[in-house]
Amino acid sequence: MSLYQLQKVFFDINRDPAVQVRAKEDIEGLLSRYELTDEERDAVVRADIGLLYVLGVNCQLLMCLAALRGIKWADYLQLMRDGVRKHGQVRAGVYAMTTDYHEKAAGL
Repeated sequence: MSLYQLQKVFFDINRDPAVQVRAKEDIEGLLSRYELTDEERDAVVRADIGLLYVLGVNCQLLMCLAALRGIKWADYLQLMRDGVRKHGQVRAGVYAMTTDYHEKAAGL
C-alpha cells in the first residue's frame, strides 16, 4: 500500500484548483501521476469513502473527495462507518492507532 501517495492525491485536490478541475473531468488521468495500487486507484475512481478511510486516508483529507462528489456531511460520516463494517478496521495511518488492527494482524 502507498498511503503517502494516496493521501497526496487528496492533499493536491484540496490545495490546487487546477487539480480539482482535473479530478472532476479526468480522475483516471490525474491518478496516473501517483504511485497507487489497483485497489487504491479503483477506490478513488469510485469515490469509495469507506474503503479509502479503511486504507488509512486521513478523514480531513478525504473530505475534499466527498465535497467534489456532492456527498453530504452526514452521509460522508456514515460511509466511513459502513467502510469499517464492510472492510474491517483502519489498516494504516493515524486512525489505525485507535484500533487493535495491528495487534490482531500480528497475532497478539
